Amino acid sequence: MKRAERLLLAPNGPVELSGRSFEILSMLLERPDDVISKTELFDAVWPGLVVEENTLQVHVSALRKLLPAEMIVTVHGRGYKYAGPKPIAATAEAAAPTRPSIAVLPFDNMSGDPEQDYFSDGITEDIIAELGKFREFLVIARNSSFQFRGKANDVADVAKKLGIQYVVDGSVRKIGNQVRITVQLTDAVSLAHIWGEHYDRQLDDIFAIQDEITQMIAARLARQTRTAIASRARARPTDNMSAYEFYLRALQLAAVYDTVLEAEPFLRQAVKLDPRFAAAHAMLSFVESFKYYWDYNNPGHLRSGLEIARTALGLDPDEAYGHLATGFAHLYLRQFRQAEISLDRAVALNPNDPLILSIRAIFLNHTDRPELGLDEINEAQRRDPYAVGWYDDFRGVLLTTAGRYREAAACYAKMATVTPWSLIRVVICHFELGEIAQARDVLAKVKAHYLELSLDEIVDTEVDFYEDPAVCSRYLAILRGVDSEG
Repeated sequence: MKRAERLLLAPNGPVELSGRSFEILSMLLERPDDVISKTELFDAVWPGLVVEENTLQVHVSALRKLLPAEMIVTVHGRGYKYAGPKPIAATAEAAAPTRPSIAVLPFDNMSGDPEQDYFSDGITEDIIAELGKFREFLVIARNSSFQFRGKANDVADVAKKLGIQYVVDGSVRKIGNQVRITVQLTDAVSLAHIWGEHYDRQLDDIFAIQDEITQMIAARLARQTRTAIASRARARPTDNMSAYEFYLRALQLAAVYDTVLEAEPFLRQAVKLDPRFAAAHAMLSFVESFKYYWDYNNPGHLRSGLEIARTALGLDPDEAYGHLATGFAHLYLRQFRQAEISLDRAVALNPNDPLILSIRAIFLNHTDRPELGLDEINEAQRRDPYAVGWYDDFRGVLLTTAGRYREAAACYAKMATVTPWSLIRVVICHFELGEIAQARDVLAKVKAHYLELSLDEIVDTEVDFYEDPAVCSRYLAILRGVDSEG
């Protein structure tokens, strides 16, 4: 077992666990002679969160599928106990990394002032920390990469010494109230320059600006690195490169709310060319399910998405987007427990994907946990600040459910175009804030959008996805009240 990479070594090679399953197994292995109570596990693995007992059982069941089932014993009324052979640590050779590896070298301070080293070092460290959150990568720790500080480094030599495939380096020039940061990504094997960019900023608040720049670099670097890694990975998801090119084109479209449906023809071409292309099936299953946002009266999209997801997960049970599509479909079919299991699995497989986090945020909203959903949407935006297509929309829905009407109204006010489902929330916000005239004006826009539907049918179409029916009943009563006053 290798903690740093969350790998469990099996006879046929390493098995990668979800983060929370790994933490549960770690606790059991650390105290193989003790019974670990469920309360201890909840406090350690889900600190500060209220989690149903079923969630813990799902992760324990997942571990039992990977290990001989008798290794994890349920001690009724008390908790769980590890009952297998004495655990041993993996050797360095046995646990050699199977994931692409990256080193971020200390950015050069080009300011001409050695006292500004802290700024360039801080930028470097933050990028290392941010990239370290992506489970797809093995990121060399600060202490190792900083051994090359202030040297004229040969990329190939650095790669050989650190045993890595990719090198990130850059520079920081800070003069007065101006800063320029240059960053580049290099394939250390071929010495090909993969990607580079520079950022120019004003420095009114050095810490806020540093954080902004770090997030921008880390988010873009992660996307570019994924593409670079995928294009030369040994274990390609398909042997058909035409199918793969269609898939990569679809990924660019599927990552943006406004263009996600445009990804469908490319994905259908990909799975036509390679019917065993699991990742393409998984993404297609999500796109198919996601059509429901544009066509609420047609649950056929959800059922079709579920079928495609089954195909994807049959080919590869660890395709995160197959689980995402499954959870999305179950959510809007009002099968909330199944939705939770699938969405938790999607997050466990890819805890840094902003779209996965965003959909789980909406699930938390519809199951009366809007504050947790707000945390989730904030995490999504932190990981990809460029994906602005849905954050304010989803955040407004969450704030309305949470009863934070003033904040929700301010959130919607920032949007160039408010979606129909959110216009209904805007009516609710104005009403709850005592702004009846504004509520009537917005309700008129809602009714104009749905000329053929009654208020009951509008709510049924755009709002009735809550586990608690009282939420929709209250919203409908407010709409009727506002309508009668008009």
